[in-house]
Amino acid sequence: MDWFVVSPMLVGLLFLVAVVAAFIDSIAGGGGLLTVPALLAAGLSPAQALATNKLQGVGGSFSASLYFVRRKAVDLRAQKLNIAMAFIGSVTGATLIQHIDPGLLRQVLPLLIIAIGLYFLLMPRLGEEDRVRRLYGLPFALVAGGCVGFYDGFFGPGAGSFYALAFVTLCGYNLAKSTAHAKVLNFSSNLGGLLFFIFGGKVVWGTGLVMLLGAFCGARLGASLVLSRGQSLIRPMVVMVSAVMSSKLLYDSHGAQISAWFHALF
Repeated sequence: MDWFVVSPMLVGLLFLVAVVAAFIDSIAGGGGLLTVPALLAAGLSPAQALATNKLQGVGGSFSASLYFVRRKAVDLRAQKLNIAMAFIGSVTGATLIQHIDPGLLRQVLPLLIIAIGLYFLLMPRLGEEDRVRRLYGLPFALVAGGCVGFYDGFFGPGAGSFYALAFVTLCGYNLAKSTAHAKVLNFSSNLGGLLFFIFGGKVVWGTGLVMLLGAFCGARLGASLVLSRGQSLIRPMVVMVSAVMSSKLLYDSHGAQISAWFHALF
């Protein structure tokens, strides 16, 4: 087994990419937009890139979660059911993706992410303060944990934003509190997906562990800003990341048509 696959210089560059990606991911989600293309560009196969990305993603989400728990922004005892459902959902999604074509989801996802960005953009007071909770217990765990966890294992991009949106809209949490809770569930679903990839033997361990260290550092910095800057930082970051993410997903799905349309115009 080759522990690194890529050269030492590229491993160093991937470490820096992981730092930046985890910093962004801990605030607004979408860090995979940087790490997966970077791993592919470094020469990893698509399966290796996705598996190694899950490994470094676990490092980032664990770092942010640990910070939020230590700062008492998250009570783990109150989140046990949500964490369990996120894990189960992720493992189920990672299993089913081997047997189901994710093409339809790839077409619909950019529209969902655009909707999230517009939702945060057009509702400036969203998440300013705690509001009345709409969903409790198992129903919330199935929606926020199970469904988003399933999506994270099945496809992945933007899962952190979906978790945070669920906590804002269904739990009534403010934006900083929602982001903190989102990272805990994100860690659970990342771990579930990672275990599936480990069993498949696709993780490039040396490269992934170096990136995990970078992600741990970047996420720790981002998590501290979530609690100190709150909505003033998270809201514009979510809008910006949603715009970039949806643009990339649209180009991935319809790049040839977009290029042809662009050339026809100019």
